Amino acid sequence: MKKTRRQFLRSTSATAVMAPFILPSRIWSAEVQPNDRINMGFIGMGKQNQHLLSHFMKLKGTQALAVCDVDTTRREDARKRVENFYSGRTDSGSFKGCEAYNDYQDLLERNDIDAVCIATPDHWHALMAVHAARAKKDIYCEKPLCQSIREARRMVNAVRWNKRVFQTGSMQRSSQEFRVACELVRNGIIGPITRVEVSVGGPSRPCDLDGEEMEPGLDWDRWLGPAPKRPYNSALSPRGVHKHYPAWRNYREYGGGGVTDWGAHHFDIAQWGLGMDNEGPRRILPSKNPESGNGVRLVYQNGVEMVHATGNGVTFYGRDGKVNVNRGQFRFWLGDKQIADNRKQCQQVEEQYLSDAKVRLYRSSDHKKDFLDCVRSRTRPNADVEIGARTVTVCHLVNLAYQHNQVMQWNPFREQFVNGKGDKAWLDVAHRTPYTLG
Repeated sequence: MKKTRRQFLRSTSATAVMAPFILPSRIWSAEVQPNDRINMGFIGMGKQNQHLLSHFMKLKGTQALAVCDVDTTRREDARKRVENFYSGRTDSGSFKGCEAYNDYQDLLERNDIDAVCIATPDHWHALMAVHAARAKKDIYCEKPLCQSIREARRMVNAVRWNKRVFQTGSMQRSSQEFRVACELVRNGIIGPITRVEVSVGGPSRPCDLDGEEMEPGLDWDRWLGPAPKRPYNSALSPRGVHKHYPAWRNYREYGGGGVTDWGAHHFDIAQWGLGMDNEGPRRILPSKNPESGNGVRLVYQNGVEMVHATGNGVTFYGRDGKVNVNRGQFRFWLGDKQIADNRKQCQQVEEQYLSDAKVRLYRSSDHKKDFLDCVRSRTRPNADVEIGARTVTVCHLVNLAYQHNQVMQWNPFREQFVNGKGDKAWLDVAHRTPYTLG
């Protein structure tokens, strides 16, 4: 009898061709031992995962065994990237040991893969992460975590139930300027916080793109996955190996606009600085001008107000000073005196103002390495799934305020709207059959 593809992948012959180059992997679902190689699969080979793949391959003790994409060209390009990388590290100067898949489920069924890196469009994150957790894979998943508040909680539950390590790709938590900014806030250096401005782009909108003719080589139905059926448009999935971030993130069916794109980074830092990684806002106030795409306010239990503003970055306002932080940017004031005006002064500020700090935040200088270290130690990484879930919940609440233009009251512990201010139907998104979370 002929074996199916999935039966073949379960067999020992599926990994035999790679044996000369691979250290013996752990048995199925066992924990990684400190000196074991971590074998990885990469799902969604667009611009972001091109970067992640390159970074992970360079880290000691890892190996890329498989790539997956619904576009034939991107899939084959990624496979060649892996083989070219390892070819330069073998005596023979050649390497053929990376499998390329169209269906991520085939990748997940491989017993020799320990961890996966997911960098697909946002609407696929929840389904893939839940399936990966059930397959006993550890997970590095790009931000924003997912498309709805209910999806986020299901991801947390799947990770916890299956005892997986999960790192959200909110890599600003592994940058010194953001950590120091948050430690200044958490240690009261600028006094009690009164307001936080989170400056990112606006909300997403319903997709209204016209259909286009599509050349062969893209599994369009699988690209859409749980999202509604619609004709192909190249703005959503440009064919081949592209060097830009496609526009799918602007449309509600696939992303959350700037609010979830950059917001997943900056609202995350705002929550970190406020010490709200396990909570969230209590009241969400709509913008006075929702068409402007900014102005939504989030009010926390302690009275601190977080404002969605224009621009890019995070600013904490305290009674005695303020801190403004962005990538490569760090500015710090006490009263009217500016103490620091650039990132190079971060270390000096840390030594002068935080030498005896009572609050010390998670310290990491490499977000990917932090994930791998935690895979080996079986501890929670810098941006654990719960943190990613809380951050994306804030982002979704902001987007819901723009969509419905009404006051909402929120219980962050039950993750429910309360006092008739909000609708439970807003907590989830529909999933197209058969791409459902069973």
